[in-house]
Amino acid sequence: QVQLQESGPGLVKPSQTLSLTCTVSGGSITTHNDYWIWIRQPPGKGLEWMGAIAYSGSTYYSPSLKSRTSISRDTSKNQFTLQLRSVTPEDTAVYYCARAHGPEFLAHSARIADEIDYWGQGTQVTVSS
Repeated sequence: QVQLQESGPGLVKPSQTLSLTCTVSGGSITTHNDYWIWIRQPPGKGLEWMGAIAYSGSTYYSPSLKSRTSISRDTSKNQFTLQLRSVTPEDTAVYYCARAHGPEFLAHSARIADEIDYWGQGTQVTVSS
C-alpha cells in the first residue's frame, strides 16, 4: 500500500518560500504512469490543485500558481517537494501530497479529488509574521 507523508515548517513568514517534502513509501515515484501531486485547502474553501511531477520527471502547474511554484523530486529518497515562493496570508492552508495513476487529473474538467487514489494526511501551513 502506498503511503505519503508531508513534512516541513508549519509557519512561514510573508514573502518567504514555503517548502514541503512528501515522503513516499510502498511505491516508487518513478513507477510508470504515476503522478505525484500537491493540493491545498484554505480554511473554509475547497481543494485547489497546485501542481504535479510525473514519473518521468515532467512537471505541471496550476496556471494561477505557476509563477510562484516549483515541484521537484529526489528519486534516491523517494521524495518529492513543493516550493511556493513569495507567500502571503492567503496561502495559509492545509497542504496535501497525493498520487494519481494516469494523467486524467490534468484535464480542465477534472475534479481533483476524484482522480486521487492515495492521499497524505495533510499538513497545516500558516503564513503569518
